[in-house]
Amino acid sequence: MQPSEIADVLNRPISRELLARDLTRLAYVAKDGTPRAIPIAFVWNGSEIVMCTVKNAPKLPALRHNPAVALTIDTEVHPPKILLIRGRAELDVVEGIPDEYLQMNGTYTMTAEQRVEWEANVRSLYDGMVRIVVTPTWAKLIDFETTLPSAIEELARQRDERNRGA
Repeated sequence: MQPSEIADVLNRPISRELLARDLTRLAYVAKDGTPRAIPIAFVWNGSEIVMCTVKNAPKLPALRHNPAVALTIDTEVHPPKILLIRGRAELDVVEGIPDEYLQMNGTYTMTAEQRVEWEANVRSLYDGMVRIVVTPTWAKLIDFETTLPSAIEELARQRDERNRGA
């Protein structure tokens, strides 16, 4: 996909709504060769998906070995809205707590006092984290109104061709 095509998908209103959500599902290949898909908090900074994890997370050796990833951000209603993204994970080890980690946890309902306590607990637990940064190299939005999964698009095209021939 060309960067302009990716930007077109990611700048659609539904995509922007999905990119403002809290969780994505990160898919990658584990060191043993088996697939993994995990929920993980994220922040969209306008050009990259940023996720943060602990420095000893089992996914990090796998991502160093094979940085190819896929992300799914979706809704829980019918029809679902689904944003699919592919890219490569870049790992950035940082000292302290990345700003993105504090941002991505900012949408949970907490009182001001709970927020202060939570942040103090986080800072006491982690001496550093790893930012997992994904720049999209491919993107598709499925909203079941204007866009469909490619297999369903193909079936609809075949049906329309049959109906034209009848």
